Amino acid sequence: MGKLFLLFAILPIVEISLLINIGQVIGGWNTVAVVVLTAMLGAYLVRQQGLSTLLQAQQKMQSGQIPGLEMAEGLLLVMAGVLLVTPGFITDIAGLLLCLPLTRPLIAKTLLKTLSVKVMQAGHNQGNYTQYTWQQGDDKTQQGDIIEGEYVKQDDKPSSLNKPD
Repeated sequence: MGKLFLLFAILPIVEISLLINIGQVIGGWNTVAVVVLTAMLGAYLVRQQGLSTLLQAQQKMQSGQIPGLEMAEGLLLVMAGVLLVTPGFITDIAGLLLCLPLTRPLIAKTLLKTLSVKVMQAGHNQGNYTQYTWQQGDDKTQQGDIIEGEYVKQDDKPSSLNKPD
C-alpha cells in the first residue's frame, strides 16, 4: 500500500516541482520541448528494442527453449514505454533505464529471480497440490471446469493390470 501511495501521490508532486524548477532555469518552452523529445526518443527506443526482443524470443521458441528472460524484458519494455511517454524527468530516467540494452537484461534477471523465489514460496506454502484448467475443443472444459483424475506409472501397475487378456 505504501509503494502505491508513493507512486500515485508523491511522484507526481515531485515531477511537477522538478518541471517547474527546470522550466525556470531553461525556460518553459524549452522544458516542454525536452519532455516531447524524450517521449519521441523513448517511443523509438521501445519500438527498436521491442522488435529485437521479439526476434530473440522467436529464436528461442524455435529451438525449443522457453523465452523467460525475453518475456521479462518485453514486460520491462512495456513499462518503459509508459514511463517515457509520461511527462516528467524522473519517469523518463526510469523508462530509459528499463529500455536500454545494457540495463534491461540486468533488471529482467533480477525480476525473474525475485518472482521465481516468490512463486516457489507460494507453492511451498500451499502444499503439493496444483490445480490446472484445460481449455481445448468444444467439451465442458471450455467453461473452465476442472477434471480430476488419477494415474498409475507403468512400473507401479498392480499385478492385475499386468496380466494379458
